[in-house]
Amino acid sequence: MSATLADDRTIVERILNHIDHKSTDLSSGVWHEPVDHYVSQARFSAEINRVLRRTPTPFCPSAALPDAGSYLARDAALVPIVAMRDSDGTVRAFRNACRHRGVQLVEGSGCKKALTCRYHAWTYGLDGRLRGIPDEHGFPGIDKNSYGLIPVATVEKHGMIFVTQDGPEAPDADIASMPDLFGSGWRLFTTVEQEFAANWKIVAEGFLEGYHIRSTHQDTFYPLQYDNINVIEAFGRNSRISFPYRRIEKLRSVAPAERRTAGMLTQVYHIFPNVMIATFPTNTIMTVLEPLAVDRTRLVTYTLSNLTEDREGRAAISQGRDFVTAGAAEDRDMACAAQRGLASKANHVFTFGLFEGAIRHFHQNLEAAIAIA
Repeated sequence: MSATLADDRTIVERILNHIDHKSTDLSSGVWHEPVDHYVSQARFSAEINRVLRRTPTPFCPSAALPDAGSYLARDAALVPIVAMRDSDGTVRAFRNACRHRGVQLVEGSGCKKALTCRYHAWTYGLDGRLRGIPDEHGFPGIDKNSYGLIPVATVEKHGMIFVTQDGPEAPDADIASMPDLFGSGWRLFTTVEQEFAANWKIVAEGFLEGYHIRSTHQDTFYPLQYDNINVIEAFGRNSRISFPYRRIEKLRSVAPAERRTAGMLTQVYHIFPNVMIATFPTNTIMTVLEPLAVDRTRLVTYTLSNLTEDREGRAAISQGRDFVTAGAAEDRDMACAAQRGLASKANHVFTFGLFEGAIRHFHQNLEAAIAIA
């Protein structure tokens, strides 16, 4: 795997070479992941406390907070978090709890000039400062400067909002190495949340290899894509997997310097540890895999597009989203089936072969992060 991401010309050349030789990118070795890591409560707690809360992680796309006063609240690594865009355009994230009695201030998303607790109406500005206390004389000597919302480290970069709940403040080397995935013209189209019965790592693994395209996606992705032909690249603890469409054959007649990947492949960016960004011809999908329990995961899926918002553009976005949704449902069925299969105790390890190098990269870095935290 390379340290930097290849340009379009190189990606196309590598894919066409794989097609000609019936090959694919290969990992440098086989990885054996203990099955206990998918069922152990101790391991799950270590992943939450040592990795997901200490790693700068994409919380949402910037497009989810388009205006001053925009907010988005959800749980991240089992902690209620709210991100808000201030009047000066700055995005800040806080622990979503009133400093009086701990009630969550908001749910979902919206736009407000201030956040007022529905329990006793303590009010906070978009900068998190405590602005007002009804009947303040009932709290003699209170220093409102000491009762602002509790911030979490926040950085906006590459069209995403990153938060770090514990540990060093973002940004870090992983963020610096990322490409810009969402420009200023990208808009949020839909947000969907789903929960299902599988460990978050099993769900993540389904995004990271093309070895299953023909067997799992026979009527969805396989008619348009190749089975087990991928280009796999690493950048920091992150990775990018290129899944070519059959139409990429058209680029054989195009001069190498003029070859472009747009519309010719899907690229899945794994932003360590638990975010997947997948590119499609009409939209890009950002999926956050939020662990809820050792055997349960919530997927928060943001669909974004830079197409025009006229009827034709919205129809194209909807059609592309629905196609991807059908294929994603098949992946989730496999994840849940794998989780149920753990009860058989047939396997002590999961064996990831040479075709599954991005999964190996994921587990190597997850293991390292747990060990050094």
